[in-house]
Amino acid sequence: MAKPALTVYRTKRDFSKTAEPTGDHRVAPSPRLRFVVQKHAARQLHYDLRLEWQGVFKSWAVARGPSLDPAEKRLAVEVEDHPLDYGDFEGTIPRGEYGGGTVQLWDRGFWTPEGAKSTEDAFAAGDLKFALDGSRLKGSWVLVRMRGDRFGGKRTNWLLIKHRDASAKPGDADALLSEDRSVASGRSLEKITAGVGRRPKPFMLASPTLARADAVWTRKPDDRQPTARAGEARPLPQPATAKRSKPLAVRQIPSFVQPQLCKLTERPPDSAQWVHEVKLDGYRTQLRVHGGRVVIRTRKGLDWTDRFAAIAKAAGALPDCLIDGEVVALDQRGLPSFAALQAALSEGRSEDLVFFAFDLLFEGRKDLRPLPLRERKDRLEKLLGKSNVDARIHYVAHLGSNAEAVLSGARQLGLEGIVSKKLDSPYFSGRAESWVKTKCRAGQEVVLGGWTTDGGTVRSLLAGVHRDGRLAYVGRIGTGFGRAVAKTLTPRLQKLTRERSPFGGAGAPGAAEAGAAPPKEPNIRWLEPKLVAEIEFAGWTGSGMIREASFKGLREDKDAAEVVAENANGDEAPEHSPKQKSSTSAPSTVLGVTISKPDKALWPDAGDGKPVTKLDLARYFERDRLSTIFSASRDGRHVRPV
Repeated sequence: MAKPALTVYRTKRDFSKTAEPTGDHRVAPSPRLRFVVQKHAARQLHYDLRLEWQGVFKSWAVARGPSLDPAEKRLAVEVEDHPLDYGDFEGTIPRGEYGGGTVQLWDRGFWTPEGAKSTEDAFAAGDLKFALDGSRLKGSWVLVRMRGDRFGGKRTNWLLIKHRDASAKPGDADALLSEDRSVASGRSLEKITAGVGRRPKPFMLASPTLARADAVWTRKPDDRQPTARAGEARPLPQPATAKRSKPLAVRQIPSFVQPQLCKLTERPPDSAQWVHEVKLDGYRTQLRVHGGRVVIRTRKGLDWTDRFAAIAKAAGALPDCLIDGEVVALDQRGLPSFAALQAALSEGRSEDLVFFAFDLLFEGRKDLRPLPLRERKDRLEKLLGKSNVDARIHYVAHLGSNAEAVLSGARQLGLEGIVSKKLDSPYFSGRAESWVKTKCRAGQEVVLGGWTTDGGTVRSLLAGVHRDGRLAYVGRIGTGFGRAVAKTLTPRLQKLTRERSPFGGAGAPGAAEAGAAPPKEPNIRWLEPKLVAEIEFAGWTGSGMIREASFKGLREDKDAAEVVAENANGDEAPEHSPKQKSSTSAPSTVLGVTISKPDKALWPDAGDGKPVTKLDLARYFERDRLSTIFSASRDGRHVRPV
């Protein structure tokens, strides 16, 4: 029978959908108290600290992970008690379930209470001193409960602090967190998500056979393997190889699959194993067709079929399938425009929208996610071609030529950037190394926490991102909301106006100590931090503020709680990389074709006093290829890769 302390834990979970432990398995006895730290890639990456006490794990979610630097105080949010068999759990919690994401056993070992107080008194007083003896974490630590109600009273917030001892590393706050390897199985987060590798070696359980690899299958499917239940996405098996690159049979196409996301990089990968697509400036969506019924969902699983009615009508010609893509509006030049998308949605003009399809996840009763990208895209192109869908559903072609040249062409066309994908990779839900994006111009999603007015007109928007468990102020957005935009934006701002600033941290406008009335400029109005805006900006300052930010529109498909500063390396988003000059002294490759003698002049003068070379002509065709991708959707033609 489950312990009463686990009632909250159990009520939060549906064990028919998640492989998390129920608390019923027999745990091996131990003369010492045990602890585990689980790296948890949920909506926001964090580390779950669990200390064994009185038959359960007392648990805290450490927002930025434990630090070996005594000067670093890490926010630790106390959560519900967990069963002791959770200490051997490593796997994937399905998206949409409580705590959905991948869990890795990052550290484990034994802990010892310290200090003059009994452990019960230390918990009650909010001052728990203890020593850890783990694979990664060692030495003395303290958990200090925070006073006041700065976090709305929804959670009990503590600070995790490293004591100064031989295991401390002053000034080296996060070096240890770069370790992405399970202490139980040796797997990375990406491998755990894919279901690759060994099952975790038991630490808590009495029976080693109970320690599953995770909620994702890790053995080859056979006739005994159950098919996925209706409406539920079956977990992805091991990455595709020559032996595993076969579709999986399902009873029915799931209603939604957590989409694969891109990692940001400063430079695109330049290898024959990668191909490049245009980065689309729209709403990420999934188009599902089953029995003639079409449903279009956002990246968060919201049903927006009515808002994309014209696309849904066009998709009625498709057979049963689940397609990953993006809904985009094109401007007068035939290029993606987020402003045009916002205008079309606000005015109900779905006929002005185009669904750009770039991946096929399910076809009929076949789960195609284990297949390599090249095969999924081939199937997608054939599916769209034989279905004779109109131009509102458009296949996204890819380029296999020089990555820097493709990025340069996208920059010259004024596009947002490019997405590079590995040809032999299966489809992973969540962020993975096999899809990366490189931006031509800096862009960022921010949470609106306030606005300034002058005579009832919006003058600026106060922006923030989530850092260290709070909404950190990152600057003002001063342009991009003309009269037409302000007309639709102002009512939404007025509806969410409140008295107190939502920003936290030193230097934030309106920030104050708990219980004090915040200072406020006469023309500032604070907002409930619920609206997510897309901005363009000139980059990040050294102090983490946005420069020259311009408003592009509201993102209704994004959750404000998930907005963090997007970066490629380190804490700040990268500045634009300088444009690389291509060498013309050696053969160059464009659109997969090697150009010999690229500096050979074909015309003596291009009108600027300089000759037109073979490489110039090839790059012209490459840029034309990029622009053709979008003009084809307006003309009703279907573009295929050259």
